[in-house]
Amino acid sequence: MRVLLTAGPTREPLDPVRFLSNRSSGRMGYALARALLAEGHQVVLVTGPTALRPPAKAKVVPVETAEDMLAACRRHWSDCDAVVGVAAVADYRPARHSGDKLKRTEGQGLSLELVPNPDILATLAKDKGGRLAVGFALESGDGKVEALRKLRAKNLDFVVLNGPEAQGAEQASLRVFDAIGKERHLGPARKPTLAKQLVRWIFGRIPA
Repeated sequence: MRVLLTAGPTREPLDPVRFLSNRSSGRMGYALARALLAEGHQVVLVTGPTALRPPAKAKVVPVETAEDMLAACRRHWSDCDAVVGVAAVADYRPARHSGDKLKRTEGQGLSLELVPNPDILATLAKDKGGRLAVGFALESGDGKVEALRKLRAKNLDFVVLNGPEAQGAEQASLRVFDAIGKERHLGPARKPTLAKQLVRWIFGRIPA
């Protein structure tokens, strides 16, 4: 099976030296890429900026912004059998990108106008047909209601729920919901262990 997998954060530029981003380290996405490869699947890893070394056997496509990530995913989606959206894609980007460094003006604030970024996973899953679509939802609090809403709204087969404490951490706990809302708990465990469990549960009955 050929799997399109997104990982890491996106960076949305404000000027040549500043950007909007988040705390995602990319560890979960990279761990899933390795777990998929270990089970005999092919992986196209579309990754935002991270400090991690990507798996040697994955086809790696580095990107910066959410729009870059969507364009890369669209190029490869037609050749893939599944998509796993792990990337922490910025929900918004600055409406304007300054070509010059924005200067500080003493005593004055700075207002930013933000516009929504495309929903990459929803865009791909809309045309998935019989292919598999798996999403990740990072929510504070219980998060189950929002995770299930995303599962249905984005036409997903599975959604994996975790919390803000997972960002940048080496271990986490996951709650996995299938298309009919059945729930499975994984962890707490290190992310490579969670990745192996997740891949075997979701992809274990599908030929590589």
